[in-house]
Amino acid sequence: MTTTEPLSPVSRTALSVALVRAYESSRPDPLFVDPYATAFVTAAEVPLPATGPAGGFAKALAAQGVLRTRFYDDRLLAAGADQVVLLAAGLDTRAYRLEWPAGTRVFELDLGPVLDFKEQVLDGLGAVPRSGRTTLPADLLDRDWPARLVAAGFDPSRRSAWLAEGLLVYLTPEEAAGLLTAVAALAAPGSRLLLEKGRDVGTTPHDPAVAHITDLWRGGLGPDTHEWLDRHGWSTGITLLEHLAETYGRPLSRSSVAGFIEAVRQPED
Repeated sequence: MTTTEPLSPVSRTALSVALVRAYESSRPDPLFVDPYATAFVTAAEVPLPATGPAGGFAKALAAQGVLRTRFYDDRLLAAGADQVVLLAAGLDTRAYRLEWPAGTRVFELDLGPVLDFKEQVLDGLGAVPRSGRTTLPADLLDRDWPARLVAAGFDPSRRSAWLAEGLLVYLTPEEAAGLLTAVAALAAPGSRLLLEKGRDVGTTPHDPAVAHITDLWRGGLGPDTHEWLDRHGWSTGITLLEHLAETYGRPLSRSSVAGFIEAVRQPED
């Protein structure tokens, strides 16, 4: 790997997500194309398989990862906000691969080694973002990241769009509540927040192919995530994974209760 500082176990899961994006991008009928995903995998010296994941639950997670990527792509572009915040951005390249409206600024927050690795790979490719782009090394469990985001140019008085892709499940309930409380304090009325519908990690099947990921899950706010948001100043809607799969022409091979939350920040009473 080109970065000199090792990534944490949670940060290394970003490579697994990049691997899924690389595989999807190589399909003849991709739901999205990430032209940089393979470069991340290659730079990290992770072998790129000729086929998708082998295990049953691994296949389900990969399918969910593909569908959520396309869903979040679509919803971020439709949000109508010129400030977009990617929490725990990992190896996300939306600032480079999406057609953003003029004036959009994308803020990417993650740990320093993750952002350093991403910058090295993208700089080596000569990649040019299609939006304004600000990277902010930050531990989202620290209390100072909101002030640092504002200092970096984020304006909490204007509408914004927030993405917490695959993040909350790695946090404890207290950590997840603290993070979402911090987001709410920065999100002007009409701002949007995208994240996964919570899951009960206690029912997660054991699949050795993805145990390096699922063993790190701590549950977040679980199945009550949308209800927590509704009680804390957001109005939520849920898109079920099965419905999304049908919409995108990728019906699932097994039933799923997974889904995605789109929350809109409400004015204070």
